[in-house]
Amino acid sequence: MTWVRALPLEIKALASAGLLLLCMLLTRKYLGTGRLPGTTKPFFRLQLTLFVNLLMLIGSRYIWRNTVTALCRSADAHARSCMLWKTAVCTFLTLAHFSFFTPIFLVAEEPYFISLAAYACLGSYAILIFFLFALSCLQQSYKLVQRKRGSFPSKSSENMVRPLAAIVVTIALSAAGLLNASRPPVVSSVTIPLPRLPPSLNKLKLVLLSDIHLGPTVGRTKMAMVVGMVNALKPDITVIVGDLTDSEVSTLKTAAEPLRELNSELGTYFVTGNHEYYTSDVDNWFKLLESMNIHPLHNENVKITGLRNSQDWLCLAGVDDIEANAFGYIGHGMDLVKALNGCSQDHTIVLLAHQPLAAKWALQTRPDIDLILSGQTTLSTVVEEAQKALRFTQWRLAQWRKVPDGSR
Repeated sequence: MTWVRALPLEIKALASAGLLLLCMLLTRKYLGTGRLPGTTKPFFRLQLTLFVNLLMLIGSRYIWRNTVTALCRSADAHARSCMLWKTAVCTFLTLAHFSFFTPIFLVAEEPYFISLAAYACLGSYAILIFFLFALSCLQQSYKLVQRKRGSFPSKSSENMVRPLAAIVVTIALSAAGLLNASRPPVVSSVTIPLPRLPPSLNKLKLVLLSDIHLGPTVGRTKMAMVVGMVNALKPDITVIVGDLTDSEVSTLKTAAEPLRELNSELGTYFVTGNHEYYTSDVDNWFKLLESMNIHPLHNENVKITGLRNSQDWLCLAGVDDIEANAFGYIGHGMDLVKALNGCSQDHTIVLLAHQPLAAKWALQTRPDIDLILSGQTTLSTVVEEAQKALRFTQWRLAQWRKVPDGSR
């Protein structure tokens, strides 16, 4: 086994993550969540957490080499300032890794401070890795150009500038992300023309909620604030398009209680996101939401009938998140055929799907879908990725209605 010891840490972490992923898939397939409900749920969640942390070890090693090893190579490597810096980076990395354990061990009605700190570090972790890698690519490109010109820049200056620049940018963007996340959610009003929408449903108002992530960093207070904002908009329909929660019903039932106050004239509907499946407690969340008069669309649809004319209706359909298929979650997974069963081309079709990728697949299969409402759009930029990791996502509250003349 000498050759195993000689392998780099990155290779060991990657191999261990691969074995753990295989174990996850096998246990999900052969045990499922229903056969040993008291033990399999925590087991699955712990497996997933360990899998992510093993992959993060590769990133953590990369960060350590670039921010500690590169900056503490001098003879004063054991000086007090260097030791303090090592302690700070070690604490930062530890909190980033610990963030994935908080949905299991640190969830209550209101967030714990250590959970907020851990997710703040996770957001900064993602930004730091990105800019260390991006600046490294720029640096290598610059070196190639300089070598062609016969110039060789100082290696000592190279080793200092890149990590320092990445750290400064990370601090700035993290501060901006925290500031933005601490503000109330922003209401975005969008007008969408739907030519096939019946006249009696004209000016239908729909409020879209996405990626609330009730759990380690979002508690009852923030949930109540969002519900109050939604009710103030006086929607006809409210839809929650996934990632509502990051933990189990048993730990978040009290924090989720404000959802009971959602008031929409034509109903409130929900579809799963990937994080609902990370909790391994989707079915219990379905039961809780149904008790709150929030209707899960589990690969199914409902007819939304106009108030003025009961003969006019649109088909509101919802699909499970695509990651349910990847994890082999029994009884769940995107099934577009089942979800659109009974939705004909003669009526307006509105589909709820958490991930934009699922929306793309849906349109390729059923181009007659009039409108698809999705979440998880916060991965589009680095800054928004930090906000996503912080679980302080600016929840999207969108309104749509038909324009009579069909113009935008």
